[in-house]
Amino acid sequence: MSTLLTVRNIRKSFAGTPVLVGIDLEVEAGETVALLGSSGSGKTTFLRLLAGFESADAGSVMVAGDEVTPLPPAKRNFGMVFQHYALFPHLTVGDNVAFGLNARGIRGESARARVEEVLALVDLAGYGERRVGEISGGQQQRVALARALAPEPRVLLLDEPLSNLDPALRERTRRELKAALRRVGITTLLVTHEQEEAFDFGDRVAVLHDGHLEQVATPEDLYRSPASRYVATFVGRASVLSGKIVDGGRVAVEDRGCRWSVPEAARFAPGASVEVVVRPEQLALGSEDDQESLEGTVAEKRFGGAFSLLLVKLESGSEVEVMVEDDDHGSGDRVALTLRRKGGAHLFAAPMSPGAAE
Repeated sequence: MSTLLTVRNIRKSFAGTPVLVGIDLEVEAGETVALLGSSGSGKTTFLRLLAGFESADAGSVMVAGDEVTPLPPAKRNFGMVFQHYALFPHLTVGDNVAFGLNARGIRGESARARVEEVLALVDLAGYGERRVGEISGGQQQRVALARALAPEPRVLLLDEPLSNLDPALRERTRRELKAALRRVGITTLLVTHEQEEAFDFGDRVAVLHDGHLEQVATPEDLYRSPASRYVATFVGRASVLSGKIVDGGRVAVEDRGCRWSVPEAARFAPGASVEVVVRPEQLALGSEDDQESLEGTVAEKRFGGAFSLLLVKLESGSEVEVMVEDDDHGSGDRVALTLRRKGGAHLFAAPMSPGAAE
C-alpha cells in the first residue's frame, strides 16, 4: 500500500493553551486508523483541522502528495460524519444523501443513481423515500455515512460515530458500519474514546494524550508492547507497582523481597528505580514465602463469567488486579501472586521525585 494522508508537525493552541503539539501521522490508502484518546486529549480538534473547519498554527496536511493545508473544507474532498449526524429531519433519506451532490452541481439522474449506489453500500437499498424520523438511530448513522460517501471523497473522517446510540444498538451498528467501510475500502480516520471501538475498527490505533501522539500501532502491538506508561495503563486493565532493577535481568517489586524475571529489565542499569506495569492476566496465584510471590489480602472479587477479577491489597499498601478462573477465594482471604512466565510485565523509568537532581 502507498501513503495517502500525510500529516506533519500539526500544532494548535487556543487562548495560549496548546491543544495539539507536533502531530505527525501517515495513513495508507484504504487503511482505517482509529484515533483513541480521553476527553480533552485533542482528538476532535485534530479531526476538524484535517477537515478544514479549524486552521492549524503550524504544520501541513497532504493527500496523495497534494498540499491541502490552505484549502477550505469544500476544496479538500474529505467526507465527514459528525457526532450528531447533522441530518435534515424534513428531508427524505435520499434527499439527505443527495445534499452534498447538489452542492457540487450533480443533480438529476446522475444524483439519483449515485444515491442508490451509496445506500446499497451501507445496506439501506430502498430506503431513499423514507423520512429520517421513520428509521432507527443505527440506520440514521448509516445515512450520515452514505451522505459523506456520495461525493466520492478521498478520505473519510468519523467523529465518535456511535456515541449517540444505546449499548445494544451500538454493538449492532458497529458491526454494520465496519462491514460498510470494508466494502467501500476508503481511507478512514475515526475518532473515539472507546478502546473496544478503536480496536475493532482500526487497522492501526493512534493514542493521543495531552496533544501528543503517544503511539501508533496495530491493536495487538499497542496492547502487548506499549511505548509508554500512559499507553500501558490507558489501553486495557493494568496495575502499577514500584520496583528496582537488580542483577540478572530481574526486578525487585514493592521492596518486599519479591524478585521477578522480566526481559525488559535489561534496558535499565542495576539499581534503577522503575514502575512495573502488569496486567491481570499476567499474574497467577502462587505460593506464600516464594521469592517470586507478592503477598496480600483479597479486597474485592468481581465475577466476569469465564473468569473473575480479584483486587488484592498488598502488604506494601498497593493494590493489584489478578485474573483467575474457577477460584473460590473471597474478600479477606490471604493470597500470593506471582508473574506468569509467558506474560512478563512492562517496565518504565520511575518519575523523578520533586526536588531531585536532574
